[in-house]
Parts: sequence; structure tokens; C-alpha cells
Amino acid sequence: MIKRTSRKSKKDLRHKRVRKKIKGSEQRPRLSVFKSARHIYAQIIDDSNGITLASASTLTPKVKEQLKGESQKLDAAKAVGQHVAELLLAKKIKEVSFDRGGYPYHGRVKALADAAREAGLKF
Repeated sequence: MIKRTSRKSKKDLRHKRVRKKIKGSEQRPRLSVFKSARHIYAQIIDDSNGITLASASTLTPKVKEQLKGESQKLDAAKAVGQHVAELLLAKKIKEVSFDRGGYPYHGRVKALADAAREAGLKF
């Protein structure tokens, strides 16, 4: 009998492989992305101290206000990317390590990353 692996277990393997290489520090924290069917979340994490410096999602009031009436997931990802960049630039952090969370660098993940870059973050 052929044993099949689930999509989630494949994603988890990719995420572990990415996390072996990417570490967040005080000078260069990690920008971690998680997406669900409806929402997208981004966290800025300092792994050396184990602290979340900032976070944003489509459920954040400021982002939710921007997206009123729009139902496009790509637009939501762009808004989250811009909001995260604003939060970091306010804390005088300009460089981050991008952790795509095991997701392919395509679609909403790419839109979030591009919006954060346009807002002034360096990856």
C-alpha cells in the first residue's frame, strides 16, 4: 500500500528546513508569516530574546479599517505588509529576515513581502 503524506506535513517539513537557516536577532528580527483561509498574519520576532516585537493581521483594527468593502485577499496581504513595515520603522528597525513559514513564495506571501519592501524594509 502506498503511504501518502498530507499537505500539512509537507508544509511543516518545509518550514523546519527554512527555520534551520533563518534566525532573528535584535538587529535583524525575523518576519514570520502565517496564512489561513480567510486571514493573513505577520509577526516580527527576536529569537535571541524570545520576544515578539510587533504583529499585524487582517484582524488588526487599522488594517481592517483600510479594507472595508474589499474582499480581495491580495489587497489584504499588501495592507498587512505595509502596516508591519510602519510598525518596524517606528521602532527604528530597517532590516529583517523573511520567514515564509513553509509556504511557497507566491500569491499572498509574495504580496505581503513586496508591500513591506515598498514601505521601506530590507530583507
